[in-house]
Amino acid sequence: MASSPDVPSAGNIPENPGSDTPSEVPDTAGSTGGERRGRVRARRAAVMAVPATLIAAGLAVLTAQGALGVQFAISGMPFTVTATELNGTGFEQFGALDNMADGSPNAGDTGGQVLVVTSAIKSATLTKLCQSVDLGGTNLLITAGGGKDKVSATDLTTDSTVLSGNAAFNHIEIGNDASTLDKAGVKGPLGVFSQQADTVRIADLRQTNYATTAGVFKLPGLHLGFSDKGC
Repeated sequence: MASSPDVPSAGNIPENPGSDTPSEVPDTAGSTGGERRGRVRARRAAVMAVPATLIAAGLAVLTAQGALGVQFAISGMPFTVTATELNGTGFEQFGALDNMADGSPNAGDTGGQVLVVTSAIKSATLTKLCQSVDLGGTNLLITAGGGKDKVSATDLTTDSTVLSGNAAFNHIEIGNDASTLDKAGVKGPLGVFSQQADTVRIADLRQTNYATTAGVFKLPGLHLGFSDKGC
């Protein structure tokens, strides 16, 4: 599942923060041109570094708040998620496109892109959660929420290529423009088909996912290990 924070312009970058003197020292010949070029180079480096840091921090915060969908380069390795039951408040769903890192060995003939369905839920609980990743001959297996306490998540988004189960929705709207969604605090792309509902319940949930984000993700009874079988 927002705007980037304001970043300083080149004219507002101090030449040497915390000091009243320039960071560059004139050459032995006292060349004004050399000093000026040094200041320009330092200013350019600051302009390149500061916005990148602030934007990355801003994206991390916004993703945690559920204001954005997936903004990172996916590995391209799908993982399976199952639960005996999911209950959610504030549900949205729309189409999206995930991208792998440049040169990813998992890109295949897709150019490193995966067409996905993004599901966003403002608040969710899951019973008997299972997640597995096929590593080729063995599976990384995670289970949680099998006891009296359920797995819980806020501002949860999943990017899936397959989703199945027995679903029930309250006050569902189908055919919205994804940019107008307002149930889970996530806006999709302009002109993209979407749907949303006040609540969602899915029994026997099964997903093939490429990415998941959440503001808070609580996994009581967490167990992680390797297994011959996946979920």
